Amino acid sequence: MADSRVGPLAMKACDPREQFAELARLPDAKIDTALAALWIAAEEYGSLDPQVTLSRLDALAAAAAPSLGEASNDAERAERLLHFLHTEQGFVGNEKSYDDPCNSFLNVVLERRTGIPITLSLVLVEVARRIGLPLRGVSFPGHFLVKLEGPELRVLDPFHGRILELADCRARLHAAFGLDAPFQPELQLRAATPREILVRMLTNLKHLHLRARDFGRTLACCERILMLLPDAPLELRDRGLVYERLECFAAAAHDLERFLQLAPEDESAAAIRERLHALRTRPQRLH
Repeated sequence: MADSRVGPLAMKACDPREQFAELARLPDAKIDTALAALWIAAEEYGSLDPQVTLSRLDALAAAAAPSLGEASNDAERAERLLHFLHTEQGFVGNEKSYDDPCNSFLNVVLERRTGIPITLSLVLVEVARRIGLPLRGVSFPGHFLVKLEGPELRVLDPFHGRILELADCRARLHAAFGLDAPFQPELQLRAATPREILVRMLTNLKHLHLRARDFGRTLACCERILMLLPDAPLELRDRGLVYERLECFAAAAHDLERFLQLAPEDESAAAIRERLHALRTRPQRLH
């Protein structure tokens, strides 16, 4: 698709940041995850109409429904839906350009039919929701997954188009974090909340933009994470450090002070105290 991205602070008559903030203020049960993900993308794609993009999910659900009709139970329906999206519709993991930020934008993933685990999982969960199939996202360490809610556990990997057994999940955990990493399926395979999904999506983007030294877009990610998790100490710390990079020294000092109030024993606290002292010795540059 044509790249119609704009700067992260670009505003429209319908302000994407304010629309996202309104959703972030809701309780988890009322947050529309797909809509919130599209408001994240709307800061990059100025002409994006979230309702038009959501209609693509509706169309996928309508197209998938006939192939699920003869399934005898939800587990079979989940397997058929995964096959429909991955094999028939071509939604696959973007292994060649995994670190492309576009993989985190739901509108682009629906257009290109490729993405990273969390956005492909969101497509699967949203299509399933539209046909009454209780799939939930799982914030598994390493790669985001999907599971079938109910008595018969099914773990789905939309990135590779696979059904995973518990042994597969354990092997993936150990491959990513070492054999000493404890496998705790009751914790690591629990359903993620909409807030947790959006924070993970924004954290992915934050790290990509920081690596590219795009501090404006990094700041935009920090700000939206803090809309979802106000007073999250590490996010305040990170935003303060980004403010410092952008020479917004008063804002940096405010965030770093708040971080130290909330997490005085954090392992990074000593280094942050030094940074804060350095900021305070330059009062003439505070603005």
